[in-house]
Amino acid sequence: MYSQTVAEHIANPRNVGEIASPSGKGDVTNEACLDRILLTIKIEDTKIIDAKVKARGCPPTIAAASMLTQLIIGKSVIEAEDLTRNDLELALEFLPSTKKHCSLLAIDALRTAIENSQR
Repeated sequence: MYSQTVAEHIANPRNVGEIASPSGKGDVTNEACLDRILLTIKIEDTKIIDAKVKARGCPPTIAAASMLTQLIIGKSVIEAEDLTRNDLELALEFLPSTKKHCSLLAIDALRTAIENSQR
């Protein structure tokens, strides 16, 4: 049903928590299923040096949020802005078609956190 990578991130989510004084914060909820991702990022110069996430919802949402943090830590803000849901799904190796909204929710959290950091 899920790829080995998705199953691994469900069992052992990475970078769980919340940064105390984040540079940006993205708190998004899927109104249809009520899955929620809270992403906090720390930016120094133009680079994302840390990311923490709290995810609530179906297991693929937790896996997408976890993988997202791994993809963005160490990237420039511009590189992170270029990430798409397809990039996230490729990193997860596979998401069932009924769970593609999980990757979109994670990308929405990233976009919101970056926008928040620029205010």
